[in-house]
Amino acid sequence: EVQLQASGGGLVQAGGSLRLSCAASGFTFEDYAVGWFRQIPGKEREGVSCISNSGTPYYGDSVKGRFTISSDNVKNTVYLLMNSLKPEDTAVYYCAAGSRGPRLEPQEYDLWGQGTQVTVSS
Repeated sequence: EVQLQASGGGLVQAGGSLRLSCAASGFTFEDYAVGWFRQIPGKEREGVSCISNSGTPYYGDSVKGRFTISSDNVKNTVYLLMNSLKPEDTAVYYCAAGSRGPRLEPQEYDLWGQGTQVTVSS
């Protein structure tokens, strides 16, 4: 079965760090870009970061300098290291894979994992 499994969310104080993981099963990331997105109730899903199949990272303006995306082809997992977390980073975070290149627009992605909740307290 082809699927993505996101994990690593939790509750953290402002200024803290979390690392999210996105593990693929049934396929490999070699031919896909992987993106991280977040969403809060009533708002549109926001592109946070993405990484091309060759490992080039891209970041949304709100997370540049704080978040780092990386991939481990052996483990078939993409990570999102989130440092200096702020209360406004609180959201459900989703990972997704797509074959149309690295984009921060959710409509460019075909396969989605379930979300993982990140809550940053002030």
